[in-house]
Amino acid sequence: MNTTLKIALAAAVMTLSAQAMAQITFYEHDGWRGRTFAANGEVRDFSRAGFNDRASSVVVDRGQWEVCDDARFGGNCMVLRRGSYQSLSSMGMNDRISSARPVGRRDRYENEAPEPLPQPTYEYRRRPNERIYQAPVTSVRAVFGQAEQRCWTERQQVNEPGRSNNVGGAVVGAILGGVLGHQVGGGRGRDLATAGGAVAGAAIGNNAGGRTGGGSYSQDVRRCESVPDQTPDSWDVTYSYRGVEHRVQMSSAPGRTIAVNRNGEPRQ
Repeated sequence: MNTTLKIALAAAVMTLSAQAMAQITFYEHDGWRGRTFAANGEVRDFSRAGFNDRASSVVVDRGQWEVCDDARFGGNCMVLRRGSYQSLSSMGMNDRISSARPVGRRDRYENEAPEPLPQPTYEYRRRPNERIYQAPVTSVRAVFGQAEQRCWTERQQVNEPGRSNNVGGAVVGAILGGVLGHQVGGGRGRDLATAGGAVAGAAIGNNAGGRTGGGSYSQDVRRCESVPDQTPDSWDVTYSYRGVEHRVQMSSAPGRTIAVNRNGEPRQ
C-alpha cells in the first residue's frame, strides 16, 4: 500500500472516530431549558424526532457539528464547536435548525458560529433523557449586593457675615478727634470742639474698622449618599424532596416548586 493511500485511510479513520465520539444536545428554550434532543450521529431531518425548528440553545459535548435550517443539510448552515451556546438568536438560528451532522476537525470554517461559552458554564442544566420531578419550595431569601454610593454636584448659595463693630478703631478715632478738636477755638468753644471731635472721630474710626460688610456668593458643593441595591443579586432557596431539606442559590426567583432530578439536584 503506497504512502498516499495510507495517509488517506488514516485521515478517514480519524474523521470517522471523531464523528463517532461526537455528541450534541439541543434545548427547546434559551439557557438550556425545556425539552431536549441529543444526537451522536447525523440527523437528516429533525421532524422525525419531533424537534424540527424547536432548538433555542445547544451544548456540544464532543466534536464539531454543522447545523442547518433545512432538512438534509440544506439552506443556511453553521459549524458549532465544543462548548455551550446559551442562545441561538444572535446567530439567526433560533427555532430554525432542521438537520445536523458531525464534521471533521479544522482550525477554521467559513461558516463557523461565534465562539461558544467554555464548558461547563452551568451546573443545573437538564441532561438528555433525565426524568424531572417537582419539589416544593419552603423558603426564599433575596440576597442583595452592597449599597452603592451616589454622588452629585450642586450649586449652593453661601452667605458671608459682616465684621462686628471695631471697638479699637472707635477708641483711637475718639482720641485723635479730641486732639484735633482741642486745637480749634478757645475756652468754652474749645471744650465743645474737643467733645465734638471725639464723637466724630469715634464714628469714623468704627466705620473704618468695620467697613467690610456681609455678602453672598455661590459655589459648587459635592454631596454623596448611600443608596441600597434594589435588585437582588441572587436568591437563597430551600426546598424539600423526599423528606430531605435542600438549599440552593439561584439567579432568579423560583416559583412554588423547582425542578429536580431523582437525586434531588436542581434542574433548569
